Amino acid sequence: SLSHHPGGYTVWLKNVFKYWAGATCPSTRHTCPTLPVANDLQLLDVEGLQGDGTFRLGLELRQPARLARWRIPPPNINNLSALHNQRTYPDLGQFAIVKRCKDKIVGIEYAAKFIKKRQSRASRRGVKREEIEREVDILQQIQHPNIVALHDVFENRTDVILILELVSGGELFDFLAQKESLSEEEATQFIKQILDGVEYLHSKRIIHFDLKPENIMLLDRNVPLPHIKLIDFGLAHKIEAGVEFKNIFGTPEFVAPEIVNYEPLGLEADMWSIGVITYILLSGASPFLGESKQETLGNVSAMNYNFDEEFFSNTSELAKSFISQLLEKDRRKRMSIQEALNHPWIKPLNPRQAMVKRLSVVNLENFRRQYARRRWKLSFRIVALCNHLTRIMKKGHKLPQSERDCESDQEEETLRRPRTRKRSSTS
Repeated sequence: SLSHHPGGYTVWLKNVFKYWAGATCPSTRHTCPTLPVANDLQLLDVEGLQGDGTFRLGLELRQPARLARWRIPPPNINNLSALHNQRTYPDLGQFAIVKRCKDKIVGIEYAAKFIKKRQSRASRRGVKREEIEREVDILQQIQHPNIVALHDVFENRTDVILILELVSGGELFDFLAQKESLSEEEATQFIKQILDGVEYLHSKRIIHFDLKPENIMLLDRNVPLPHIKLIDFGLAHKIEAGVEFKNIFGTPEFVAPEIVNYEPLGLEADMWSIGVITYILLSGASPFLGESKQETLGNVSAMNYNFDEEFFSNTSELAKSFISQLLEKDRRKRMSIQEALNHPWIKPLNPRQAMVKRLSVVNLENFRRQYARRRWKLSFRIVALCNHLTRIMKKGHKLPQSERDCESDQEEETLRRPRTRKRSSTS
């Protein structure tokens, strides 16, 4: 907006991420020198002008209602200083890295997630702007103790930078692998926190779509019961009631059968992922992980899993029941978030069930061995993919269409085939 005062005008601009910047100028035909060039902005609600009210800091617009795009930097980006220690998260892939940073004014540390922007429609490098805007929009809508908080958004020529709450305790499963003992009672305390975060998301019709151990972090591991934070909302979607949504994306190991089969998706997809996570937490083994991505997806579609006695000999029937009711192929029969929270494994109905949880223990030796094997297998595939891409680039060949379809903006093991179709359920 533009308001008049004795010294001239004040121009206020708002960018696509809803952050404001302002500057003063002596007249409506004057370019404000205090607005340097960098961030995309939209000129909104210009007041006090005659005619059609269109104005662009010295340039009139031909289309009256059209938003003017400007590039100016966030005014306080210089208040952030990068610290020496930087961590790259493999699951964020080649298009996003996370750095530790500090607000130089108040001294608070944050995590700065740099998301590489796609520079053109023809390019396959970087993340599409609409996908970044969707992630930012969702993060701006949510505030919960078990979900990472968004503090600010900056942008430069190549990246969008999300300033996030610093979650420095590492991954939950890495923490569990270092424990000397773990009862099911302790395990359910962590699962309950995951469920609480997902319950909040589902209450807002938001589906995470990428729940997995790598996206379950600890705020601080140096406490008796570490606080869980769900991170990475790059695949999250808000589903509209009565609108059909289909897509093929996610991490094969954790995607629900309806994703593999390109069927309508809903909140139930997250519940399946929680079932897989719980299976791994109690055993270290992954129920559907195969020798290849195709084999993994085939195992998911065929429901090819069991409770191997080698890994589940000490596991309670209540825990197996919890997992089985989540790993239900028919999403209409799968437990909802409320049903999961009220399951007797999470919320015992009597002292006997509570005692069973206390006495049942996780075989941490098996957990460490199987979890290390899983991580090694995933790392091996990522290295193999990098070597494969290097050979292709040296030869100057393009990827076959079949391989390009399964390319990931997050990691090799992540499906991202943006086929979306929305259709009214009444049609």
